[in-house]
Amino acid sequence: MISTSNWLAHAESPLRGTIRVPGDKSISHRAMMLGALADGVTRVSGFLEGEDTLATAAAFRAMGVRIEEDGPGRRIVHGVGIDGLKAPAAPIDCGNAGTGMRLLAGILAGQSFDSVLIGDASLTRRPMRRVTEPLASMGARIQTAEGGTPPLRVSGGQSLVGTRHELSVASAQVKSALLLAGLYARGTTTVREPHPTRDYTERMLAALGWPVEFSPGFAQLSGDHRLRARDIAVPSDFSSAAFFLVAASIVPGSDLVLEAVGMNPRRTGLLEALRRMGARIEVRNAREEGGEPVADLHVVHAPLQGAEIPEAIVPDMIDEFPVLFVAASAASGVTVVRGAAELRVKESDRIAVMARGLRDMGARIEETPDGAVIHGGAPLGAAEVEAHDDHRIAMSFVVAGQRSNAPVAVRGCATVATSFPGFFDLARTAGMGLSRI
Repeated sequence: MISTSNWLAHAESPLRGTIRVPGDKSISHRAMMLGALADGVTRVSGFLEGEDTLATAAAFRAMGVRIEEDGPGRRIVHGVGIDGLKAPAAPIDCGNAGTGMRLLAGILAGQSFDSVLIGDASLTRRPMRRVTEPLASMGARIQTAEGGTPPLRVSGGQSLVGTRHELSVASAQVKSALLLAGLYARGTTTVREPHPTRDYTERMLAALGWPVEFSPGFAQLSGDHRLRARDIAVPSDFSSAAFFLVAASIVPGSDLVLEAVGMNPRRTGLLEALRRMGARIEVRNAREEGGEPVADLHVVHAPLQGAEIPEAIVPDMIDEFPVLFVAASAASGVTVVRGAAELRVKESDRIAVMARGLRDMGARIEETPDGAVIHGGAPLGAAEVEAHDDHRIAMSFVVAGQRSNAPVAVRGCATVATSFPGFFDLARTAGMGLSRI
């Protein structure tokens, strides 16, 4: 845990060496959830020790699941079976975890007991009707606050029915919530998306023995099956690796290796975007661990060029756009981002916050409703930027500070611990200039 919420980022040295970032947050959430619903004992390695994932583990403990700590990043989950959860004694606090809340809504919709999902100030501002409304079409009863925000009040004892869902906006969280509700529904639950999104839920369901059909943009399952416990190895989080991929790409002299990074094709859109911009990133030792593709990534500094980011890869890099804005500001030429309207309803309005902060540093950025036009190459200088308690914004501004000609104060960094505990120390170890203020 960090001791202060304000950091000072500054250019110091090239990024060098070999590092390993923490476990994948999305997979860690699902390992706790599906391990809890499985028959038998699931041993999880590489679990992210972040506030978001710890909140999910605490939620299942509150519903009667025994989860033991077996050392850093290791958990033993004693599954209670698909029908074994018990009513929690108090509201379930999801903290800052939008993934945790939305996926839990799907699971809790099929339980016999009532429940309430709450979160911190940031999560309480995030829209939830995008998941509660399609769940309602399956028979779920979930009340939100006025405006469609948390808390979520889930009525138990509902008879869910499998439904065909045609999503207007691609979202792995919404898709996963519907599939998890489908575990408890009569008949078949089908989800089609306008663009493919991450398939972590589908892969893990299949690995634990639940019959599920899926392909890019499509997933389908039926209820009345069982999950069978098995060991789960969580790969390093690509979204966490992204900050180092960009920092090493834009800081002259950098030569960095990131070990055992998750390479799920629905997650690695940033890799394609950076390569389009001229980044030198080599994929080494590609392999599979626990049903997920994994590889080591070797990144060497290279002069980047502006590029138009294809809308087709936007869903595969939605969490990485803040740091892509930083890469674009350091590139020569113009980078155009379209089709990323979802960024405006994340932990913050990430388009507006990144554009404002980078402009304060001297970058030229024009906002659009669903993206931005970034004119790269302008010198970056001293500024005081606000992360708005958004972990990915905070870390992105730290990366921007590595190319600034003067220190950059980043305020509101406390939530970095939600997804990347240890970022501060690992960044310094890799060569980033970073101090607490």
